[in-house]
Amino acid sequence: MPPIVIVTDSAADIDDAKRAEWGIINVPLKVNLGQETYADWVTIKPTAFYQKLRETGVLATTSQPSPLEFAECFKKIVDEHGPDVQIIALMLSAALSGTYQSALIGKSMLEEEVDITIIDSRKASYLYGYAAVQAARAAKEGKTKQQVLDLIGHILNDVQVFFLVDTLTYLQKGGRIGKASALIGSLLNIKPILSLDSVGTVFPVDKVRGTKKAIARIVEELQAYAKGEPVVLGIVHADAEAEAAELLEKLKQEFKVTDSFLVELGAVIGAHAGPGTLGFVISKA
Repeated sequence: MPPIVIVTDSAADIDDAKRAEWGIINVPLKVNLGQETYADWVTIKPTAFYQKLRETGVLATTSQPSPLEFAECFKKIVDEHGPDVQIIALMLSAALSGTYQSALIGKSMLEEEVDITIIDSRKASYLYGYAAVQAARAAKEGKTKQQVLDLIGHILNDVQVFFLVDTLTYLQKGGRIGKASALIGSLLNIKPILSLDSVGTVFPVDKVRGTKKAIARIVEELQAYAKGEPVVLGIVHADAEAEAAELLEKLKQEFKVTDSFLVELGAVIGAHAGPGTLGFVISKA
């Protein structure tokens, strides 16, 4: 059976250890901070990024990989695994980034015919990163490409996320909300609960005053989704590991958890959400 190779962009927030374990290829987005440009998860790791962000107070911006970078990545995979290789590339939501389009153009630049399936995950961060890891695991277990694609589709359709940002400043600086909304939200300690809709666009679920009440509101949403059934549960965080770990342990006591994860948001997602962001991820087991 032809080998299957999983590719993602760096916004999937898969750390180096998982990528090495499962052979998942990373095509990094760029992060611009002041006069410096970094390759996400390559030349800047999350811890260093959040430290620089706090120290400089500068708004970080991000940019997608070029089509040429994807073309070179695909060609390298073919050179390593042979012309029969089957590539599945799982990309950050096209509603949030042009990365998916870059990958499609990169595929069209190849001179030879290569079996490449490029997927708009309609998700962000480890929501599709988790799908990529499970896909790579299934491929190593000998599943066919169609079986792997079916698994990816199942996970992406099921997974839900609720984000809680620590401050509205980064959303405001990035143009996601107005200055007045950010000021009023900060003064009133309003915590917006955000999620992703079916096409991968950020939308507000609710606005709650205070972090404790906001977390309690999110737990209600998680319980409504779980309905007492077994689930996969995880927390993604931006420089808030201790709080995230404590919350995850508490949630494990309240839900029937078959698998769990604690993941730090990389620089690309962290640049727009800001330090202190917590994302509660849930999927049917």
